[in-house]
Amino acid sequence: MPGEILKQLPYREPFRFVDSLDKIDDKGAEGRFTFRKDLPFYQGHFIGYPVTPGVLLTECCAQIGLVCLGLYLAQILGLETNSFVLSSSEMQFFIPVYPEETVRVQSEKVYFRFNKLKCKVRMYNRQEQLVCSGFLSGMILRKEDE
Repeated sequence: MPGEILKQLPYREPFRFVDSLDKIDDKGAEGRFTFRKDLPFYQGHFIGYPVTPGVLLTECCAQIGLVCLGLYLAQILGLETNSFVLSSSEMQFFIPVYPEETVRVQSEKVYFRFNKLKCKVRMYNRQEQLVCSGFLSGMILRKEDE
């Protein structure tokens, strides 16, 4: 099932921040992404000392923890959807992510009702240090909403 969800993601390089979806069920999702040093945003962000922008850490958490989970929940409920879009975020950042770091994102469903999903997300680095955490919400983008 994780492979099917990855195929449904509406993102491609260079704006796909999901390498693997390791676990997914109706309670949450977990996946990984490596912020490779050749990603284009590093060229102009903190020149000489590249750091991953917080907005892209949030995007990684949203793609793995919210969109993958939202697509999964829509699929098991038989809801027709094109995607799952972010509607709100509240994130806290604790330590930086540098090029070549692999992060692990865990999400936990807070609720899913009226086609809106709210999740608690956490991102960890290779050393299992908490990088960032917070709450993300999103809603199903249905075919008739286009």
